[in-house]
Amino acid sequence: MRVAVLTSSRADYGIYRPLLKAFKADAYFDLSVIAFGSHLSKYHGYTIQNILEDGFNVDYTVSSLLLTDDENAISTAIGLTTIKFAEFWQAHAGDFDIVFCLGDRFEMFAAVMAGLSYGVPFAHLHGGEITLGAIDNVFRHSISMAAKLHFVSTQAFADKISALRDDYTGQSDNIIVSGALSLDNLREIEFLNDAEFLKKWQIDLSIPTILITIHPETVEPEKNKLYLQEVLPVLTELKKQYQLVITMPNVDTNGIIYREAFIDFGGRYPDRVKLIENFGTQSYFTCMQRVDFMLGNTSSGIIEAASFNKFVINVGDRQKGRLAGSNVIQCPFNKEQILKAVADIKNASPRQFENIYYNGGATEKIVNKLKSIEYR
Repeated sequence: MRVAVLTSSRADYGIYRPLLKAFKADAYFDLSVIAFGSHLSKYHGYTIQNILEDGFNVDYTVSSLLLTDDENAISTAIGLTTIKFAEFWQAHAGDFDIVFCLGDRFEMFAAVMAGLSYGVPFAHLHGGEITLGAIDNVFRHSISMAAKLHFVSTQAFADKISALRDDYTGQSDNIIVSGALSLDNLREIEFLNDAEFLKKWQIDLSIPTILITIHPETVEPEKNKLYLQEVLPVLTELKKQYQLVITMPNVDTNGIIYREAFIDFGGRYPDRVKLIENFGTQSYFTCMQRVDFMLGNTSSGIIEAASFNKFVINVGDRQKGRLAGSNVIQCPFNKEQILKAVADIKNASPRQFENIYYNGGATEKIVNKLKSIEYR
């Protein structure tokens, strides 16, 4: 089977990784990797290198990302990505039996929309989810509408796909509850010990540490400056008690507001604040495993943190509407409320959390489904 995987960023590649390894190891599959988006940006860490370092070939690249991130730049990037992929699909639409797309990014949306008129058979991962604080919510549902096959992380999201797709009412064989694919990384990853992590990143995980990832909210992007005014005093206070490991924001509308502020903040407190452009899967999960808790508005706090029994302070509305476990503390962009949540976590006893996104291993479910049906 000729399988292609669309990957546009460090985030989706880390999720795809277990599936890519399964495809590569199984002679049934002829794998092609199509890299685009921030993978090709040296400003954002040139994360195509992560793919290559993991032993995968990058068979195709499509460059269409702009360096700025205001509303006009994002809209222009959507148009440019659509044009570039129109040319790509014209040349390659017939080369693949199934093309995997993941999530809700604007560049993923553009790549998929460009393939519609060519009849490209898409399989969508993480459809049916809801994030009301991000325009990605619209992109995700649009991708679901374009896909022929769906691998969702919970039953609730399968129900949402059925509601979106009248032709899938009753949940046909086209919707499979696989669980979250990224959790399969945890079965095989070799975590770094403290000495190895210190040598690689110059970060000492033996001291109290918070893992922080804050992306811009894109439904009302003009409010991000106000949110930043609440975040920076929180970080200033927290650095007195904790080491702050901040992973830099994705390419999103007005993401540079946070990026520049974090660079300035980290430059003023280099001993207490560590800025990371791209950890890669092994180091990111190692860090998540060892920190005291997480703070921010990233999907990894919702989906993966429970598997490490970590509390997460989820700020703002970016993830609003997404199912979350009991380890997630919802909090607005408000200094006093965030600091109260930190105090509550500090006073809480260690707990074991159930991860609602785990369903016994997504990779096997996806592979078995692909082997059970024909597409052409």
